[in-house]
Parts: sequence; structure tokens; C-alpha cells
Amino acid sequence: MARLQLNKSSLARETANLKSYKRFLPSLDLKRQQLMTERAKAARALAELRTAIDELRSRVGEQLPMLANRDMNLDDLAEVKDVAMTTENVVGTRLPAVERVEIALRRYALLARPHWVDAVVERLREVLELRVREQVAVRRLALLEAAVDTITQRVNLFDKVLIPATERNIKRIRIYLSDEEMAAVVRSKISKRKHAAARAL
Repeated sequence: MARLQLNKSSLARETANLKSYKRFLPSLDLKRQQLMTERAKAARALAELRTAIDELRSRVGEQLPMLANRDMNLDDLAEVKDVAMTTENVVGTRLPAVERVEIALRRYALLARPHWVDAVVERLREVLELRVREQVAVRRLALLEAAVDTITQRVNLFDKVLIPATERNIKRIRIYLSDEEMAAVVRSKISKRKHAAARAL
């Protein structure tokens, strides 16, 4: 770090810095609060998706107990074919968002399988879509948490480091300049006394 110069131009520079730091701090703090609100919303959305997945699982267990029969091959009845994504700008943070989830259902012979397979296929489609949305929600939450951490570091930098250090520098410069001014006045008075004493002789 550069050595602090104890002069009037340095005082003016430090005063301007302090003014700009104090001007930026409230907007940074507001952004931090907005990001924390968005993070809480994202956490709630993720919790709701996970609850929906758990409820779907328990409904499937109640409505389709025949799934316990392992003799019936139900693999590959449904798979994620396409996920259309978009990006949202939330308080300066770019977040992924699901626009559409396309699930491909495999054709199967209706007469070769029991009637309840139709219900299984529908539940598979639902759970696959919920899983995709859950993965995106996890990513959104992680990005928002990283953004909150970054903005919190910046707020702390301004609030706990830059502003106090600049205030200390200003105080130090003012004390030094005040002492210099006082010393100049004292030197001037001593000089006047010496001149007066020299004239008196």
C-alpha cells in the first residue's frame, strides 16, 4: 500500500474517496438485501419442488402398489427428450429458468401390459419433469448463494475496511496539517520577536 502523503491534496483525495464510498455503500447494501430475498424465494421454490416429488412418490405407493412386482419390465417408458431453458437477470445475477420440459413416452402394446401401466407412465412423466425443475432450482439457489456471498464481501470491504481506513487517514492528515499550521504560527511569532529584539538593539 502506498505511503500516505500528509498534505492538502492528499486530504482532498481522501475526502473525495470517503464521499464516493459512502455513496456506493447504501446501493450495495440494498442489492445485498434484494439478493437475500431472492435467495429465500429460491430456497422456498426448491423446498416446494422436493415436497411435490415426495408427495408424488407417496401417491404412487398408495395408488399403484402393484409396482412392487418386479416381474413387469417398466424401464424406459418415459425419458426427458428436451428441456427449453432461458436466462433471467435477477438483481444483476443471471439465473437459469425452465421454459418447457418435453418428456418422450415410449410406445408399448396396450394389450400386452396391464391397464395400470398407463397410470405409471403418467406418474413417470410427472416425476421426470419435477426432477428437471428441481435440478434447475438447485442451480439457481447455488448461484444466488454465491452472489450473496460476493456482495456481502463487497459491503464488508466498504463498511469495515475502506470507510474506516479513509476516515483514519483524513483524521491523521488533519492533525498533521493542524500541527504544521500551529508550528508555522509559533515560528512566525518567534521570528517576529527576534526581529523586534534585533531592532531594539
